[in-house]
Amino acid sequence: MRRRLGENTRAVHLPPVPLSRQLPIGLPVWRTAAWSFDSSAEYADVLGDRVPGFAYSRIDNPTVAAFASGIASLEGAAAPEDVAGQAFASGMAAVSAVFMTFLRAGAHVVAPAPVYGGAYSLLSNVLSRFGVSVDFVDYSDLRRVHATVRSSTKIIYAETLSNPTMAVADIRGLYRIARDAGALLVVDSTFATPVVCRPLEHGADLVVHSATKFIGGHDDCTGGAVVGRPDLISKIREVRIDTGAALAPDEAFLLRRGLATLPLRVRRMCATAMVFAASVAKHPAVRRVDYPGLAGHPGHQLARQLFDAGPEGTRYGACVTVTPHGGYEAGVALADTVRLARIATSIGGTHTKVAHVASTTHRQLDEAALTASGIDAGAVRFSIGLEDAEDLIADVTEALDALRSDTTSRT
Repeated sequence: MRRRLGENTRAVHLPPVPLSRQLPIGLPVWRTAAWSFDSSAEYADVLGDRVPGFAYSRIDNPTVAAFASGIASLEGAAAPEDVAGQAFASGMAAVSAVFMTFLRAGAHVVAPAPVYGGAYSLLSNVLSRFGVSVDFVDYSDLRRVHATVRSSTKIIYAETLSNPTMAVADIRGLYRIARDAGALLVVDSTFATPVVCRPLEHGADLVVHSATKFIGGHDDCTGGAVVGRPDLISKIREVRIDTGAALAPDEAFLLRRGLATLPLRVRRMCATAMVFAASVAKHPAVRRVDYPGLAGHPGHQLARQLFDAGPEGTRYGACVTVTPHGGYEAGVALADTVRLARIATSIGGTHTKVAHVASTTHRQLDEAALTASGIDAGAVRFSIGLEDAEDLIADVTEALDALRSDTTSRT
């Protein structure tokens, strides 16, 4: 007769989880930190990547792997080579892993002048301490990029759509420069998503995303991803493991779920953003509107070459930057006066969000850096959500009317 186990042991050693031959439609959430093995040899083989499997969620997790493979599938739909992916706890964790994987002391990076503030700070304030140098260049003239490249240049970093000027990266031209220099072309495509543009098809070696934004799409999770050739991704995975920048399984579930509706949401947002930008640009209180869908935008023709089109026309992204007359104070007033658009961090959610750029998203840049990036002190970024276009236009028009009236009364 077998000895009866104690109540505490029985509570810990419950019956095993039933595994079904049928595949679930919904993604299971493997909310576990560790897996058990039949032998020490199996444990060692999984840890050593000699056999497939899972050992510890900081290393790999099935739910996280499902999200990473999902975003790789979307970005690599027509890529010339196989595409793999790695998921991270945030977009900046993904960017950091790429830099830490392929840079050493003495390495040089070329980055766009209007680069995301977090990437600017990482390159300028963190990696510089470890002997990495960077030049921030106006990418509107590729001759400047080419002239900046050195023998030590290891990464040319770009953004498909820059934040907040919505400058369009000439990915094909940058690829040629990177190839001749023996450098990697790394493209942050957060603002575009694979619904608008897939940089791997145009020569990029690696694509990074803040999945917190459009991919998650509901402002309820944080994550990041890197996709590219498997040989590059395997090196990035090693750094992710060693630095502990693992994505949590619950977040991975939400992000993978976001992929299913990504085309529906982004197509709608892009269509609304086009109407919104065209209408706002006509208001007398507005000095400038940055949106590549407008014919006067410097990147309009390039966007038509690189970006996808559907029945609604070319998709130019879902963020519009509005600069009113009046400088810094006018920009703050505009952001504070709109009612439907919420003053909030991040982009890509169901709600339209508004941010005064100089005081929030690009607070890391001093006045000189803002000027070099082409960012006006009064610039206000609108991340278009899923509201009706006419309601958003009415909201911002009322705010601009009030701003113009206030300016007139003071003069």
